[in-house]
Amino acid sequence: MTPRTSAQGRSTAIDAATTSVEDYAKTIYGLAEWDGSSVTASALAKTLGVSNPSVSLMMRKMADLGLVEHRPYAPIALTPAGRQLALAMVRRHRLIETWLVRELGYGWGEVHEEAERLEHAVSKTFVDRLDVRLGHPRVDPHGDPIPGRNLQLDYPETQLLCRVPAAVKVRLEQVDDAVPDALSALDAHRVPIGAQVTVEATDGGAVVLTPAPQAGEEAPAQTGYQVGPGQAAEAPADTSIRLAHEVAHAMRVSVVR
Repeated sequence: MTPRTSAQGRSTAIDAATTSVEDYAKTIYGLAEWDGSSVTASALAKTLGVSNPSVSLMMRKMADLGLVEHRPYAPIALTPAGRQLALAMVRRHRLIETWLVRELGYGWGEVHEEAERLEHAVSKTFVDRLDVRLGHPRVDPHGDPIPGRNLQLDYPETQLLCRVPAAVKVRLEQVDDAVPDALSALDAHRVPIGAQVTVEATDGGAVVLTPAPQAGEEAPAQTGYQVGPGQAAEAPADTSIRLAHEVAHAMRVSVVR
């Protein structure tokens, strides 16, 4: 059966090879996104659930396409063209996740896989109109920045929650959606992206938090809720919150000065 084509002449059938290249580019970007760490073939293989030889084969293909700079046993880096491709896919993915949470009632712990499927099937026009529909959100439900139409994006100055000393007030900026326990912990304590809390102590590697009293309305108790720019939110003030080290390690915060 011949696949239908769009008005732009592009087949509506998804090219598996192109999809794989897009996924690899997005994953390479994501692995170094917050801390600029080196991306190795082993880390890429683990994240994507593929073998090291499969990664090596794809890196040769992407190098031929001018998308990566890679030498055997050296870190993998995106070229400017590869970074543009990665950011275009990041934009698609995060806008779709935001749409799924805001308008279709998905929980923030279940949107990743759905967005993975949809991001390859929609057009740039759809993505741009979705951006308008959502009011040009700056971050997705997990606090990850969403590139604008020009593929530019900004990151707040953050650090891992597990590295914050005691008696410091912080704002929750991002949570790693690959760590389900972190998402469920925030849900259990109704702590949204944008919440301000105080690190009271560290306890055997765990982090103990308490709400940070402040002016402003409390965030709704809604899964994946995020606070807009300039707004503040706080966790319920009735109890302290104890997070295991691996959970606190999956959260990034900015210091409130």
